[in-house]
Amino acid sequence: MRGARGTGPSGGWCGQASVELLGALPVLVVLGLFLFQALAVGYAAVLAGNAAEAGALSLAGGGDAEDAAREALPGWSRAGMEVAVDGGLVEVSLRPPSPLEALAERLEVSSTAAVRAPRR
Repeated sequence: MRGARGTGPSGGWCGQASVELLGALPVLVVLGLFLFQALAVGYAAVLAGNAAEAGALSLAGGGDAEDAAREALPGWSRAGMEVAVDGGLVEVSLRPPSPLEALAERLEVSSTAAVRAPRR
């Protein structure tokens, strides 16, 4: 028995999967962007922690904590970075890469590391 639509064996539904994929494409793109952003935030948090630790270790050795923290990061991430040093406390704030600047500001991550000066 032939389908109610069309005259071929497929019943005239040729291309239905393509139309459904086209309808789902925007959802897939948004999901992909969301996953990329989540990974970028997680990676930025790890980088901020490493930079704060590098700055604190440099501070403990008598070096410049801000320079050490900046050197601990890859070049692309230094632009959205802020370092604050207060005594033995080093705080690094970092903006993850994002297609929207307003979103990057809201997703800013920070990490803190502290050291005590060695007793002499």
